[in-house]
Amino acid sequence: MKISACIFDLDGVIVDTAKYHYLAWRRLAREMGFDFSPEHNEQLKGISRMQSLEILLQIGGISLTDAEMIDTAQRKNAWYVDYITTITPDEILPGVVNFLNDLKKNHIKIALGSASKNAGLILQRIELKDIFDAVIDGNKITKAKPDPEIFLMAAQETAAKSSECVVFEDAQAGIEAANNAGMVSIGVGDPETLEQADLVISGFSNMSWKLLKEWLSH
Repeated sequence: MKISACIFDLDGVIVDTAKYHYLAWRRLAREMGFDFSPEHNEQLKGISRMQSLEILLQIGGISLTDAEMIDTAQRKNAWYVDYITTITPDEILPGVVNFLNDLKKNHIKIALGSASKNAGLILQRIELKDIFDAVIDGNKITKAKPDPEIFLMAAQETAAKSSECVVFEDAQAGIEAANNAGMVSIGVGDPETLEQADLVISGFSNMSWKLLKEWLSH
């Protein structure tokens, strides 16, 4: 197949910010009087902030008004932003920078497709902002994954056909969104969790443009 663009999720794919989300959600849960486990946190992967809050409140058996929901989500986000302001380029996941540079060298467009509204800040902190040809984040979209909107916008901004895009995702909702967009989906992480992906890799340590082409030619 011809590949024109590679689209990357951010959390858990480029950098591990999931731990900071977890710290902020757990802090919120404890403030409300219940515990929030790492297993609970798995349910929040790849979905929007408000959807995540709804799940957290269900776990705690708590109901809030719409106004309280907004206020609570903002409070959690303020804690999260505090945590991520300490991020450095050292926290980029292994192999990512080499792979991005390899794609660039081979004239493949690179886009970010992340539901995070803090994606710009994170890219700035890890010094990767300039490598992306397009950044589609939570500030630009109206529909959350598994809706394909985020990836279709990334394809549009890179002038790539959907059928010529490869998406790298660590969340089930993201894999579904890529599949719904008619793109090749590559899961980064656990094959069982990401069973709907066209292909699953453990990470980017040995990833190269040549290897990607070989895999997709079979």
